[in-house]
Amino acid sequence: MDTTVFTTVESEVRSYSRGWPTVFVKAKGAVQTDEDGREFLDFFAGAGALNYGHNHPKVQQAVADYLTTDAPVHSMDMMTPAKRDFLETFRDVILQPRGLDYKVMFPGPTGTNTVEAALKLARKVTGRQHILSFTNAFHGMTLGALSVTGNSMKRKGAGIPLTNSSKIPYDDYFGGATEDFLWLERVLNDSGSGVDKPAAIIVETVQGEGGVNAARLEWLKALADLCNKHEILLIVDDVQAGCGRTGTFFSFEEAGFTPDIVCLSKSISGYGQPMALTLFRPELDVWEPGEHNGTFRGNNLAFVAATTSLREFWSDDTFQKGQLAENIEVLRGGLEQIAGAAEGATVRGRGLFGGLHFEDLEVAGRVAAECFAQGLLVETSGPDDEVLKFLPPLNTPKDQLERGLGIVAAAVTTVTGVSVDYKPGEAKLAGAA
Repeated sequence: MDTTVFTTVESEVRSYSRGWPTVFVKAKGAVQTDEDGREFLDFFAGAGALNYGHNHPKVQQAVADYLTTDAPVHSMDMMTPAKRDFLETFRDVILQPRGLDYKVMFPGPTGTNTVEAALKLARKVTGRQHILSFTNAFHGMTLGALSVTGNSMKRKGAGIPLTNSSKIPYDDYFGGATEDFLWLERVLNDSGSGVDKPAAIIVETVQGEGGVNAARLEWLKALADLCNKHEILLIVDDVQAGCGRTGTFFSFEEAGFTPDIVCLSKSISGYGQPMALTLFRPELDVWEPGEHNGTFRGNNLAFVAATTSLREFWSDDTFQKGQLAENIEVLRGGLEQIAGAAEGATVRGRGLFGGLHFEDLEVAGRVAAECFAQGLLVETSGPDDEVLKFLPPLNTPKDQLERGLGIVAAAVTTVTGVSVDYKPGEAKLAGAA
């Protein structure tokens, strides 16, 4: 297996290839195969961009069929049948059944593009500049998105001051010792506080890169109520937690509120194709034609893949209440069983967005490396990479999900020296989503 060109020509900025030093040549479902023929279970799923796994056969066929017709692949924001089919399907399958009246904007192909569009729109609508975001947040790598990101290493990469934003404590940042939103509510009500009302607050319902921190549903609802009371726009960044990852299509559904603006990307295309959406209430649609644009916002292959995926998995609640619900129970129950045996380990996350936090900051990275050695791809997250992060495809076969959890248990045993015996079917998670 020749990897020379990757280390001699490609930039030092590469990261995942360092932890997984092999060349992948085939990917199907929840399995990737390298040049030596070795198979790896994939609990990374393109950092959440492959919620339906690699090369889902129906989506693959739809994309392949489209490519044989000479239909437009690149179309900027021009009208095409593929775009029409996607918009009609997204409206009929996703928005209307949930009572959501959103305009759909195609801001560009990535998560950071939709965040940039959301921040720009919030400032344009309100006439205010400041944005509030949360401790340990991650929203993207362009300057606007970095300004509302908490990670100091990523912020430092900007090379310039990141202004017009402030950080406020995420749920449980003070371990429950400080009443949530107490400070913010006080300064917003006090005309002498010197704190200007922000244009918007942007939040991840589950902070992926920040350590798989899942906000309580009641905390999210209180945040929405606070924003509504003070006429502050609420932006939910659902780039990683959306498209079914938490058990419902949008991660905010169970909390019982409707954000003003929603950011989607990653798995919205259903096939790893670059695609992003910015959704917002119709009265917020104050854009001038061409005021925000992008060369690659009309990816028709992504439209075709997204339309097929939405029809396949979300036309009714069969998948959500069937395989997805079962997989959530399997994953989270297994993680509870592993954490119960490993000293200092706790379970984080919501739905099929899981995390294992270790008090010893070196353990998660060593466990991830051992998992790779045993044939499982799983990454770390958190300020110190202290959390093992799980994003298996939503439709992973149960036996593969259980086999992956067995690999995790064996890896924890190897790294910590504590016997962790995962027994499929025996773990039950109290209060599981």
